[in-house]
Amino acid sequence: MDRKTHLQPEPLDPQLTIAAYAQGIFPMPDEDGRIQWYAPDPRAILEHENLHVSRSLRATIRKGIYEIRSDTAFTQVMRCCAMREETWINEAFIQTYTLLHRLGLAHSVEAWKDGTLVGGLYGVTLGGAFMGESMFSHATDASKVCLVALVEHLKRQGFVLHDTQFLTPHLQSLGVTEIPRKEYERRLQAALQLSCHW
Repeated sequence: MDRKTHLQPEPLDPQLTIAAYAQGIFPMPDEDGRIQWYAPDPRAILEHENLHVSRSLRATIRKGIYEIRSDTAFTQVMRCCAMREETWINEAFIQTYTLLHRLGLAHSVEAWKDGTLVGGLYGVTLGGAFMGESMFSHATDASKVCLVALVEHLKRQGFVLHDTQFLTPHLQSLGVTEIPRKEYERRLQAALQLSCHW
């Protein structure tokens, strides 16, 4: 029997997590459940003016197919994000980020259809920075509609930094780019001086 199946995920301290985010560092567990800390160079960010909204996505938004909500099903969003073959979102992370949500430091944007959660994303906010963590979609463009709603919300509230951690082909198609880690850290420190409200 594989002994890894009996390993308990390492607990994640909420205060340490927030202190790390404030220094440009974020946690992810390895396959054994041990927490590793990352500060990638380069760092992926979404400049809000670069958000790419395709013609089909615009049509989906215009039709109002999904009801967009915020912070009504945070833990459920996390669990849906974790429902994939390879995921780093374990129970320790769900518990810690749910606590951060209760403290007003982690938020979700959700797409609902006929009373069912069909897409969403979540992340951490500090000052004028939003650190995107993960997203999921169980219906066409559901997570993308959430991202557009998120960007509009962040712009209205004065957020100046939108971190997506790593660049993936999917994120690149949405307009995410990379900057050197030193530049990210400089922009993060400036963003932390702001008092933006969700």
